[in-house]
Amino acid sequence: MSQSSHKYSLTTRIFIGMVAGIIIGAILQALFDDSGDLRFSVFSFEISTYNILVEGIFSTLGQIFIASLKMLVVPLVFVSLICGTSSLTEPSKLGRLGAKSVALYILTTAIAVTLAISLGLLVSPGEGLNLSTDAEFTAKQAPSFSQVIVDMFPSNPINSMAKGNMLQIIVFAVLFGIAMAMVGEAGKRLGAFFEDINTVIMRLVTIIMNLAPYGVFVLMAKLFATIGLETIGSLAKYFVLVLGVLALHAFVTYPILLKVFTGLNPLSLFKKMREAALFAFSTSSSSATLPVTMETARNKLGVGKSVTSFSLPLGATINMDGTAIMQGVATVFIAQVYAVDLSINDYIMVVLTATLASIGTAGVPGVGLIMLAMVLQQVNLPVEGIALIIGVDRLLDMTRTAVNITGDCTVACIVGKSEGELDEGVYNNPDAGIEEEEVDLKHFDKNS
Repeated sequence: MSQSSHKYSLTTRIFIGMVAGIIIGAILQALFDDSGDLRFSVFSFEISTYNILVEGIFSTLGQIFIASLKMLVVPLVFVSLICGTSSLTEPSKLGRLGAKSVALYILTTAIAVTLAISLGLLVSPGEGLNLSTDAEFTAKQAPSFSQVIVDMFPSNPINSMAKGNMLQIIVFAVLFGIAMAMVGEAGKRLGAFFEDINTVIMRLVTIIMNLAPYGVFVLMAKLFATIGLETIGSLAKYFVLVLGVLALHAFVTYPILLKVFTGLNPLSLFKKMREAALFAFSTSSSSATLPVTMETARNKLGVGKSVTSFSLPLGATINMDGTAIMQGVATVFIAQVYAVDLSINDYIMVVLTATLASIGTAGVPGVGLIMLAMVLQQVNLPVEGIALIIGVDRLLDMTRTAVNITGDCTVACIVGKSEGELDEGVYNNPDAGIEEEEVDLKHFDKNS
């Protein structure tokens, strides 16, 4: 790696990669249509340039990048949670961490969906629209809340890790860490072993992070080469409203909560969240971004190990503020498109259902659409209306994920401060975490 590549920070390089990917994708979208025009011949075979770049190179490299991030999630959560839990000197502290984290996640989700419904009613994104779609949407059956509680406890922990069932992994790791703390010397020896593994995993996170500009580039190029502006145009009011509520929640709700509960400067949080937010935006996955989120919270925000190990994996699973915002706006939008008048009681039911569903459907594939289907059914709106908004949901999902992980770190800071596990010197230091990144880059230079 050349010295010239170091003159830009990692955040800047990721941003450059994202913008370059958007531009290249938009150019490809403009040059190539669905019929595959603009072809060139190689060895007498007609090969579509579009397919080579988008479905070939960009798609393959993008999938490799996402797979590399997901590869780290299970070992990182399992090992870091064991390290954090086994080091707790007060068993009651774990209960406090869980209660505070869950309560804050529920609070932010309730605020999110309330904001979404209120602004949806004010702006009326679906009034006067005559939208139709040939697409169909079949809602999957959501599990009951009691079943989710039962399913949190793994009958086979190895199988849970193989399937990436985060709640089951969290429960097993917590129990394993508690057992380690109770067995004395054997637990200390095993704890040192897991600490060494954790150090290696965090170095692996750093390696993946330094490849992020290229991964973000191919992901953005692939996305914007396949999404047409006409799709957004027909739902512009809905699209802009969801983005507006997401921005309001991120830049108003979170700072107010952070200031009220901790007295910390929210600007420091946002500055240090840039890399993680760009990761989340490009991957559209809180779980895939989790290694970066944990690294940011620990090294840049100064949140203690036990809090980051517990609150952040839990948040990546149950904190769905962005999804709740989409559900609130989508409910109002679909009701207006189908000319269904909802009462104030219906909207209160939407708030309650969306808030509780964020925990009740945690870890279920396609959770966002399942939650929206539950909300629509609760107020007797046609579930088929989801098909109207699926076309722009991919772009909105990117922003929702960035908001979600910002909420995760906000809650981690609040919980860390309340438990005396927040290093305010690190939080207020604008250079915290940068020195480590430079050391790692120099390490790569010596081996390149």
